[in-house]
Amino acid sequence: MFIDTHCHLNMMVKKDFDTPLVERHFEQIAQILQNAKKAGVEYVINIGTSWQESLNSIKIAKKFNNVFAVTGIHPCDCSDVWLNDAKKIEQWVIDKQENKIVGIGETGLDFFHKPFFKQRQVDAFKFHIELALQNDLPVVIHMRDATDETLKVVVEYKKDLKGVFHCFSSTKDIAEQITSWGFYIGIGGYVTYPKNESLREVVKAISTEFILLETDAPFLPPQQFRGKQNSPEYIPLFADLVAKLKNVSLDELAEITTDNAKKLFALKFK
Repeated sequence: MFIDTHCHLNMMVKKDFDTPLVERHFEQIAQILQNAKKAGVEYVINIGTSWQESLNSIKIAKKFNNVFAVTGIHPCDCSDVWLNDAKKIEQWVIDKQENKIVGIGETGLDFFHKPFFKQRQVDAFKFHIELALQNDLPVVIHMRDATDETLKVVVEYKKDLKGVFHCFSSTKDIAEQITSWGFYIGIGGYVTYPKNESLREVVKAISTEFILLETDAPFLPPQQFRGKQNSPEYIPLFADLVAKLKNVSLDELAEITTDNAKKLFALKFK
């Protein structure tokens, strides 16, 4: 059994960002989840990126027994009213069990997409971290072209904070540093890209006890589906490469990474 620990089902089924889901979207999501289950991907953690998309994530999680929600504001979506939006999310987290919220995010720092407002992103990141700590939840961290600045924030809280560095794309040294702090690393289909030898070296270097599998669907499909939409059903395709890099069987990797996800996100299956 596999778990897709980072997916955007809501973005897979609708064209417009920050719009509510409608009934036909849930029908499409049901088919996506059915296809994933056939491939051995039993559970999906759906990630919010704004208050509206976080609400969509909660609605999906409530609709489907095998989906959990993570709620937060992506650094690229931190508008000048981000705090008002974050306060809405904070209210949903109060009822985290009812809303099936198992983490806070996607949060972090992104200095790749321009223009960006560094202090606003830092302030929002710290708000998310403190919300996670107050509610005993992990954070899902986005870190792009902002490694030093992201770690500078995280180190302030690392004694008590738990979480995952999603879509990891930094160096082996950084990977070893953050796993030494107890954080997990999210590995996706991009590990299969021919030019991504540096990430394959990261996978070889770190212990399997710190690896989570994720798609980031609809983004970053494995090599054989590049140019097309990613999907949770593709987890086994790149998990096979990760297993080979770690010199374990695919079944072993499935068991280890599922246990990792259950531990980090305190998942309870019905």
